[in-house]
Amino acid sequence: MNCFKPFFFTLITLLFFSFFSFSQELPPVLSFTTEDYNADNQNWSVTQTKSKDLFFANSKGLLKFDGERWELLGSPNKTILRSVFAVDNSVYSGAYMDFGVWEKNEQDNYKYTSLSKDLDLTEDEQFWKIDQLNQFIVFQSLHSIYLYNTTNQSFEVISSEFGITKMMVVNNILYYHKVDEGVFKLINGQEIPVNTTSLIQNSLVLNIYDINDKLYAQTQYNGIIKLSDNSAYVPNNYLDLWPNISVYNSIQVDNGDIYLGTISHGLLKLSNNQIEFHLNQENNLNNNTILNLYQDVKGNIWLGLDNGINCVNTASKISIYNDGNGDLGTVYTSIKIKDTIYLGTNQGLFYRDKNSSNFNFIKGTKGQVWSLFNHNNQLFCGHNIGTFLIDNAKARLISNVQGTWSFKAVDQSTVISGNYNGLHKYKKQDTTWVYEQKIEGFNISTKYFEFLNKDEILVNHEYKGIYKLKLNDSLTEITSVKKDFSVPKGLYSSIIKYQDKILYAYKNGIFSYNNTKKQFQKDSILSQFYSYDQYTSGRLVKTKDGKIWAFSKSDITLLLPSSLKNGYTTIKLPINNESRRQISGYENVSLLASDSYLLGSSNGYLKLNLSQFKQPNPEVNLNKIVVSSKNKDTSFVATAGRNIFKNKHNDIAFFFTAYNYQSVFKSEYQYKLDNYSNKWSDWQSNGQVNFKNLPHGNYTFKLRSRIGKENLSDVLSYSFEIKKPLYLTNKMLVLYVFILIGFGFFVHFLYKMYYKKQKKQLQEKLKNDLELKELEAQRKIMRIKNEKLEQDIENKNRELAISTMSLIKKNEFLASIKKDLKEVKAKKGKQLDHVLKTINKNLNNSDDWSFFEEAFNNADKDFLKKIKSKHPSLTPNDLRLCAYLRLNLSSKEIAPLFNISTRSVEVKRYRLRKKMNLDRNDSLTNYILEL
Repeated sequence: MNCFKPFFFTLITLLFFSFFSFSQELPPVLSFTTEDYNADNQNWSVTQTKSKDLFFANSKGLLKFDGERWELLGSPNKTILRSVFAVDNSVYSGAYMDFGVWEKNEQDNYKYTSLSKDLDLTEDEQFWKIDQLNQFIVFQSLHSIYLYNTTNQSFEVISSEFGITKMMVVNNILYYHKVDEGVFKLINGQEIPVNTTSLIQNSLVLNIYDINDKLYAQTQYNGIIKLSDNSAYVPNNYLDLWPNISVYNSIQVDNGDIYLGTISHGLLKLSNNQIEFHLNQENNLNNNTILNLYQDVKGNIWLGLDNGINCVNTASKISIYNDGNGDLGTVYTSIKIKDTIYLGTNQGLFYRDKNSSNFNFIKGTKGQVWSLFNHNNQLFCGHNIGTFLIDNAKARLISNVQGTWSFKAVDQSTVISGNYNGLHKYKKQDTTWVYEQKIEGFNISTKYFEFLNKDEILVNHEYKGIYKLKLNDSLTEITSVKKDFSVPKGLYSSIIKYQDKILYAYKNGIFSYNNTKKQFQKDSILSQFYSYDQYTSGRLVKTKDGKIWAFSKSDITLLLPSSLKNGYTTIKLPINNESRRQISGYENVSLLASDSYLLGSSNGYLKLNLSQFKQPNPEVNLNKIVVSSKNKDTSFVATAGRNIFKNKHNDIAFFFTAYNYQSVFKSEYQYKLDNYSNKWSDWQSNGQVNFKNLPHGNYTFKLRSRIGKENLSDVLSYSFEIKKPLYLTNKMLVLYVFILIGFGFFVHFLYKMYYKKQKKQLQEKLKNDLELKELEAQRKIMRIKNEKLEQDIENKNRELAISTMSLIKKNEFLASIKKDLKEVKAKKGKQLDHVLKTINKNLNNSDDWSFFEEAFNNADKDFLKKIKSKHPSLTPNDLRLCAYLRLNLSSKEIAPLFNISTRSVEVKRYRLRKKMNLDRNDSLTNYILEL
């Protein structure tokens, strides 16, 4: 803007002029701020590539937008970028002392190449505009025009001593304006004057239009001038505005319409010699200073602003009235009567007739307006403070009963209203309406109610449920109140009469009242309008033409009467809840004209022409694929390029967009990755998805978009392969086969050795087993021998015992005989001595002892040797006594064996103890037994 410093004083003067603002329904506008695109405020130029990406010449450099993501590519020489121009997918740019081209490299990234580095540029040149003329790309600074021949990369230069304000290509001819010289054109390399009059010389020419085959020059301050005769082209409306505007840039689109970007008045559209609309900061623009205008392939007008970016959806069949100043507030109800539109808002009641350009406030209605009801051309206004009658933009309060929600006509002279505290009755008296009374018997807030018949009413309360009321004949009292339990209560629910049916709508569907069964029944077809994830409100709105409007998160559904009895058809309008900007439960629609509707919003309203409405065509494009590994080794993949990735590059990110720049229609995306997950994802608004650590294999990424719930795009597919890891490649598999074969031979060898070893071990085991068996046999033989020996010992013991007892019995017998003989001797004399000697000889016979000793040694081998070795001092009689004690014989049993008395045996025992050095407390018998 530095080139216009001489005219700043004029501009400041013009800003003091009163600006004639006017109210309009305007096209929707998308807004982008510095927080959105993360660059500088000022955007000097806009262009679009063949791939539909948008590029902006921003003060910080080249700014790219693909509909989902912004990317600042920077400035080649760190200066402000002033101009951009796209040819196919190449982007030419101009900056301070440099111009060149941005082209995609193999990684699908834009890289810059300077075209002016070898040129001798004039000092301080900045390139403000770029255009195309045949094979030439034309770069314009304030001093010169450089024509770059793309065929042979040569340059031609057009210079001016006083400067060039602007160049234009019109009908494939290059025009340019030289300061103080006029407008010229270039024909076959020759400069030809077009208009060199003083008016054109002294004007700043910004553009040239072809209007009805005549050339017109757009100037900054002097309006539009016909180049053939210098006559002014002046629109025939808003004449007070026209002289005060200062145009900075403009474009003429394909249909001949002209868009003017001004310095302080925003955007104006000029069509058929009229200003069709005026957009400024008050009614949706980010800023009133427009630095550049561009029309994209879908007819949207992009505005590069002094502060931000706007996209005006000029092709949209939906227009918006935006209450930028907050004068209207939220629109809760609207109605058109004759040529006057009434808006009921939270600020009061407003109207606009055919003679007004703005909405005007109706005095006395300040506050919340709930409803507007036309009965026989009499307008009732339901207000927070009561009920008004509206006549000629004047309001008359006919009831101060607070909170009038809605109205229903009983007949020509009777109207019932639902209020905060129940139902109220109005009657027509002569030519006016008066409040008659409250209908007693029901005091619950009545927002929605419908007549079943003249004396029965259904009332819906979203927090309490549905009530069925019975009225008396005079409609003055409610005689019966019954709660209807056939449907549950529901937040944002409503009831409405449609084709003689009463419909109840809430989040679980739409229910129809069955007069026969006296209850609500679910309508399975109509209930399809609602789903758990789409429900926002059960509000149903009926317009004068019989259409029912239902609202969900992503759509508006229209229910239209059909030629079939009780039949209907449906239309889906993919205007989502965010775009509608309506309050849930208070959605409102009114009929303005045939197929023209007004939808109230939180800051104005939307205007829709249904006959001109066309379903948006959703599309989806895969912009970029980024593959990376765990160590962040990243590469960018062109979507039309390679689709085989290394195994380590198994983290894949897909970037996609719908190129949807419509403010009202919002795009959502859904995807799935075959061979990974065969289920479609949830719908999302983010145009990116990442897959981490994918295993090797073949995949197909499928993607689609939608605008609204059912308006789907075609499915876009991208197939790719993640290579096997090195250890699973074919070469490695062949190697594995050889290794496996070798391993097989090795294992075979090992098994052969193993079995050989096993055979040897088995042979040794068999040998050991035989030896063990032989040993076992020997053990058995030994056991048998031992058993035999034990048997022999037992026999010997028995023999010893028998021998001992025999000796004892013999000696006892002989002792007895000896005793008897002694007695006989005392009587008979000496003749018995010979007999006694023989007995004594038998009692002391050593042969008996020898026989006993042999038997004892057989029974208790080595005992006598052992005790003799332990006690060498023992005599043969001591050993004999030890043997008898070993047999555990008592002293009484031992006495006959020694042919002595028992007392003598005790003496012998005592002496034996002493020889063995036994303690007094030790048992002699136990000692001998334990040896």
